[in-house]
Amino acid sequence: MAKDEIRQFVVGQLSTNCYALISEGECLVVDPGADGARIGEALRDVNVVGIVATHGHHDHVGGVRALKAATGAPFAISVGDAERAQHALELSSHVFDVRSGGLEDAPAPDRLLSEGDVVRVGSVELRVVETPGHTEGGIVLLGDEYAFVGDTLFAGSCGRTDLVGGDPQVMMQTLARLKRVIAPHVVLLCGHGPVTTMEQELATNPWLQ
Repeated sequence: MAKDEIRQFVVGQLSTNCYALISEGECLVVDPGADGARIGEALRDVNVVGIVATHGHHDHVGGVRALKAATGAPFAISVGDAERAQHALELSSHVFDVRSGGLEDAPAPDRLLSEGDVVRVGSVELRVVETPGHTEGGIVLLGDEYAFVGDTLFAGSCGRTDLVGGDPQVMMQTLARLKRVIAPHVVLLCGHGPVTTMEQELATNPWLQ
């Protein structure tokens, strides 16, 4: 059986990490924040069966509409951030330049995700963990070997809480919970910056001490 593959695309002005998880010929795209058409072209060799956003900020959903048009894949996002994603550019325009880069608001989701839901691609199952703090509806997609953590957790840091929808106290509660639910061996696929592991972050990340 072929080994699962993860492809990474760094997109948009904020260098967002978009990931394509490929298992048994099926592909799940996580956080296409820009360049949706380009991502779709790069994935023509696989069957894109789903698109998921870890939260509704423009730099994580700005390419969803174009990618969905290119692949026909359904789009999923949390219940808490579905509305935000459909107005992402307006909500970010007071902080970021959202007029360039071909960004678009996300379309209405085909599936709404909540705590405990499972997203499947090929032989992989990813469990939805609700992680508010960066936004009200942030989620982590947690598998046995890796987790797509969006902007909740970074190498050596965590997501900012000063944007609309952020809450520093809630973020600390979320991070404390992730210490319990993510095993040390799990690889963390972050929304920005380098890939890391939970073991590394537990040892060095000041926000997890």
